[in-house]
Amino acid sequence: MTDTRAPSKSATPSAGVSRRTLLKGTAAVAGAAVGSGAITGFPTIWAQNIKNVTLRQFGTGVSNLNAVADKVKEDLGFTLQMTALDSDAVTQRAVTQPKSYDIADIEYWIGKKVFPAGVMQPMEVKKIKNFDKIVPIFITGKLTPDSAIAQGTAPHTVGFVESKDSTKFAKAPTDWMTLIPTIYNADTLGIRPDLVGRPISSWKDLLDPAFKGKASLLNIPSIGIMDAAMVCEAMGEVKYGDKGNMTKEEIDKTLKIMTDAKKAGQFRAFWKTFDESVNLMSSGEVIIQSMWSPAVAAVRAKGIQCVYQPLKEGYRAWGGGLGIAKHLSGLELEAAYEYINWYLSGWVGAYLNRQGYYSAVLDTAKQHMSPEEWAFWMEGQPAKADILSPEGKVMEKAGAVRDGGSFQDRMGRVACWNAVMDEDRYMVRKWNEFIAA
Repeated sequence: MTDTRAPSKSATPSAGVSRRTLLKGTAAVAGAAVGSGAITGFPTIWAQNIKNVTLRQFGTGVSNLNAVADKVKEDLGFTLQMTALDSDAVTQRAVTQPKSYDIADIEYWIGKKVFPAGVMQPMEVKKIKNFDKIVPIFITGKLTPDSAIAQGTAPHTVGFVESKDSTKFAKAPTDWMTLIPTIYNADTLGIRPDLVGRPISSWKDLLDPAFKGKASLLNIPSIGIMDAAMVCEAMGEVKYGDKGNMTKEEIDKTLKIMTDAKKAGQFRAFWKTFDESVNLMSSGEVIIQSMWSPAVAAVRAKGIQCVYQPLKEGYRAWGGGLGIAKHLSGLELEAAYEYINWYLSGWVGAYLNRQGYYSAVLDTAKQHMSPEEWAFWMEGQPAKADILSPEGKVMEKAGAVRDGGSFQDRMGRVACWNAVMDEDRYMVRKWNEFIAA
């Protein structure tokens, strides 16, 4: 990567030198500044001690990336230790081992389960420098003022709490956020166009008997149930009042359809991790399945045809963000805010966009992407040059067009979000029965 993070505006502490300025300076520069007497008070303490700070972050493998930890060390001076787990393990650890982490990198549906437990602290909006540039879907639930709010656990419904000490989600934006949004996408089915044998246009195609033994579904209940609902609704078999908050009857109908399909041999596997989905698709064992955008890219990188297929019923969306553990205080808490502000300042956003995800602050990410990259990933235009991965490998040849088109085309057609329902315990139990059937 030759792309480097552009300097951001200073925070302006009392001495007129920002923490970020100190963090980005070398030890020699910091020492000279301290020695000159130009810096006094807290900034000096920060400069002297930040290199000793270690923040422990955990979350799913989607965004717990070694490249981010390396860049944090380079730009901010402290150490970020990352642990990647599957979604269920993330949820459990967040609640049952709150002293084992400092930063929680979690999805909003997980936040709905975790934040009411009181293990995380609300974050001050006024400390988030690019708050006013965050994509509005995280603030109001609408991509544009005329957009409909999608069903499911939309991020804005669990994005704010009522006050500094509250664990109750607010119905409108407040000065206190649960998570600072970082990453999101509009998900659909991945297919092997060389093997499916016909055009794929609907979620119901997942259960087409023509693909018997060659289909796969994501085995994370709060996500998989939404894929299943998209399938059943597209088939005309279930009419939901709100598929993001199903009744017990709707859950039963949905999972009976999926169980019957499973018993008929429709599914080759149920996957939980990125690597599993890549291996299933690249081997040809599966030719249509729930999938994530970078997994599609990983299959393509092997020289194998794979498409993230736009479907007429729309997309299932998800979003994640960074939260701070309740126990964090002092210098470590300041470092956590600095890290979160850095995360939204552009370098990481561009890195995520190049993986096929979307960044929460588009303006800053754009500054770290070439015009050709931005046109391909965000505007849906044919690539004017080869499109490279964050690691510099060719992902798409010149002339290729992103599956699903532009940012507005994809995020503007979100039908639902991953969801935690009122009947969540019942749903999870019935889902596990389906998997075990």
